[in-house]
Formats: sequence, structure tokens, C-alpha cells
Amino acid sequence: LGGCSTPRSPSSAASRAPAHAPLTDEQAHDIAFHALGLVGTPYRYGGNTPASGFDCSGLISYVYQQRAGVVAPRTTGGLIDWGTSIPAPSLRTGDLVVFAQNGRANHAGIYVGEGRFVHAPSTGGTVRLDRLNSSYWAKQQVTYRRP
Repeated sequence: LGGCSTPRSPSSAASRAPAHAPLTDEQAHDIAFHALGLVGTPYRYGGNTPASGFDCSGLISYVYQQRAGVVAPRTTGGLIDWGTSIPAPSLRTGDLVVFAQNGRANHAGIYVGEGRFVHAPSTGGTVRLDRLNSSYWAKQQVTYRRP
């Protein structure tokens, strides 16, 4: 999968840590609900608003800012270390799913419950809802993060 904003240079671990209080259950629910409402928005590399379209990290950045006032990293490289790593059984709505290949983050989405996530997949597509256990995504290396 291409098309997510990736870092041009490494950043320090300190800049990746969230500078906010842990999200409440209500904020996490609002994040998931808002992400679901953006399904169908056009994909655009570097996009970060509904009007301009979204890439994967732009979608995450927009939703977290709008629903929780939280500034998320704007690249998949920043998202893979953002917040706290959590095991799959602990996933809740609003958590992040970050996919990697050869140890490098290349895609991310917002978990919305019941094994599903919202993401902006690729050029020519739209923001969509997918299942983590689908034939494609189940084969990918994934990390779960709680900002």
C-alpha cells in the first residue's frame, strides 16, 4: 500500500509521545463515530480535510484534532510510536492500527470496534471501513496503539 505520508527524517522519541491526558471512553467513542462518518471521502496523498481528501495519517490527524483536541503525528512513521502499544485483546474504539513492512510503518487506521477499522487506503480510492481479519489485512504486520 502506498500513499501514506511517511517521515523524511527520523524524529526523537520524545516528540512522538502524546502531550495530552489519556482519552476518555467518550472521546474514544466520538473519534470512532466521526471516522465512520468520513467513509466515502476521497483519498488524496497529503490530504488532511474532508474538502481536500485524506491520506491515512491525515485522516487520523483530522479526526483526533476535531473530536478530542489532540494533535496526532502527521506521518505513519510518527504514529507507530505514538501513545502506548496495546495487545489485540485490549483494543477499544478510537485506538490506532498501524501496519508495517520490514519494520517501517506504511499505513494506519482508526479502530471502530468488532474487528473493523476506518482508513484512507490508496490513490483513486475513498476512506473506507475494512475488517482486520480480511484476507489482505490479516497477512499484514500490525501494531495497536492507544494515544
